[in-house]
Amino acid sequence: MEKLNLPEVIFGTSGLGNLYIAIPEEKKRSIVHECIKCSPGPVIFDSAGKYGAGLALEALGRSLKQLGIAPSDVLISNKLGWLRTELKTPEPTFEPGVWQNLEHDAIQKISYHGILECYEQGNALLGDYHASLVSVHDPDEYLAAAKDEQEYQQRYQDILDAYRALHELKQAGKVKAIGVGAKDWRVIKKITEDVALDWVMIANSMTVHSHPSVLVEFMVKLQQQDIAIINSAVFNGGFLTGSAYYNYQLTDPVKDKALYDWRERFYQLCTDYQITPIAACVIFGRNAPGVRSIALNTTQAERVAQNVALPQTVIPEGFWKEMEEGGLIDPLYASCYL
Repeated sequence: MEKLNLPEVIFGTSGLGNLYIAIPEEKKRSIVHECIKCSPGPVIFDSAGKYGAGLALEALGRSLKQLGIAPSDVLISNKLGWLRTELKTPEPTFEPGVWQNLEHDAIQKISYHGILECYEQGNALLGDYHASLVSVHDPDEYLAAAKDEQEYQQRYQDILDAYRALHELKQAGKVKAIGVGAKDWRVIKKITEDVALDWVMIANSMTVHSHPSVLVEFMVKLQQQDIAIINSAVFNGGFLTGSAYYNYQLTDPVKDKALYDWRERFYQLCTDYQITPIAACVIFGRNAPGVRSIALNTTQAERVAQNVALPQTVIPEGFWKEMEEGGLIDPLYASCYL
């Protein structure tokens, strides 16, 4: 399998799809422009039909065209499995309350023909551009919706059929690499046992707060197989950098006291060592076994340059030692990888 060369930072585009807030068109274009300007090598944008029911793909393609960027100068990853549909309700049904000012809805379509439909629709939304990195998006959610074991097995077969379609696209030279994007790394592991992948995107799972040993073992195995790992959502959905949401679930300071205590001690150590929590999260996530790239998303153009520079942040050795001694990171992980 040809090695997939990835930059240290891949640009997420959920913000272009109006995640949590609606962003004006000119602001989206300026974000894309900064991503292009700040990238030392080929720029990779990670998008999905789920992001704003295709709005992120539209905004990305439109911005690139308005900026005069040649299609050969960018690589676009489109995580497939969500198809834009007509909006028939006051707000989208696929993730209520998350996306703002959308004019379309989306449904999950994972099957041989469904994934091809998502691929073709995604390229149409991108306009003059096309996705060269493709994957099945949220297979964990698709499986979790099964009502019984029989339906679970049928849905898993749908996923395998979707990958058969993606491998045909690759064999035809229409795409360069195939991957998977999921929050539940155990589903990623199950898929890698049945499907040849070039890369995996692990979300919410390998962070400075959460790094289970079984996941680490799996990542080491992927590294040995030369399957690239993209680490995404290294802030546990924003909680590690100040949000009240942990992995996109609203927390309660009383019921989730242990989480808040951990964060308070983490912040204090960051202050003591004069580093930012963001930098500590990124460095930990980037240096995990097998990780080649960090996916970072922003809704502010002025933050792009800072994001690109984050992997070069120097974290004092003493910081990690105190994190270990204070029980803030797993001592076994620290002794092996830090």
